[in-house]
Amino acid sequence: MHPSHPEDASQIADVVAERIESLIVDGVLKPGQALPSERRLTVKLGASRSAVREGLKVLRTRGIIETSHGRGSFVAALTTQPALTPMMHLLGSQPRTLYDIFEVRAMLEAESARLAALRGTQADFALITRRYEEMLAASESEIGESKRAQLDYNFHLAICEASHNPVLVHTLSSLTDLLLSSVFASVNNLYHRAAEKRVIDKQHARLYKTVLGKQPELARKAASTHIDTTTACLREIEAEEQRLVRATLRLKGWQ
Repeated sequence: MHPSHPEDASQIADVVAERIESLIVDGVLKPGQALPSERRLTVKLGASRSAVREGLKVLRTRGIIETSHGRGSFVAALTTQPALTPMMHLLGSQPRTLYDIFEVRAMLEAESARLAALRGTQADFALITRRYEEMLAASESEIGESKRAQLDYNFHLAICEASHNPVLVHTLSSLTDLLLSSVFASVNNLYHRAAEKRVIDKQHARLYKTVLGKQPELARKAASTHIDTTTACLREIEAEEQRLVRATLRLKGWQ
């Protein structure tokens, strides 16, 4: 891989960049993770040191990696949340869209769970377990609804990431604020009701066990049932009380 012409050097730099991008898409390299040293990359990719440097330059231009003095190169935060757009504000401000959000969650999370059970690695399952245990621990502690919703969401997101479908993960990540508003609706309206909370806990446990048990169809059904039940409970509360806690739809303060 030692080029003799400038155009060859450019092509080889693109090949190096594409190889590294492939590692990122496959989840081998994750956002925030340091890249191997240039020396390691030359061995791993079978390229010259100059080709690796040029490839890294290409990735920096694309915003795929960042380089800082003393830290070296690392994968950039690829799915940072954009500023709240007018459309996102509208979707989050109207009460009726809460159920539209749950419909989208039912589609995305059911397939996420199925794929996670099918493709999840031991590392994925370890992270899902950690998120599940954090969510359970929160049930026993006195924390605010925003934090509780974040932990609930983190559990569902860990399952999505185990799907190893980067488009699916990116789709969910780009909808974080809207999805969190629906989780917050569940937490704020259902968690203080003992019977509803017991059902949610059982459904989370079922989802967790079927994903880690590598049972794709049961995992898909568990995720779908969880969303459908939550939606039905919220509609019932709304029918009885004529309103839900509408703070659920304010898209701020999630940290």
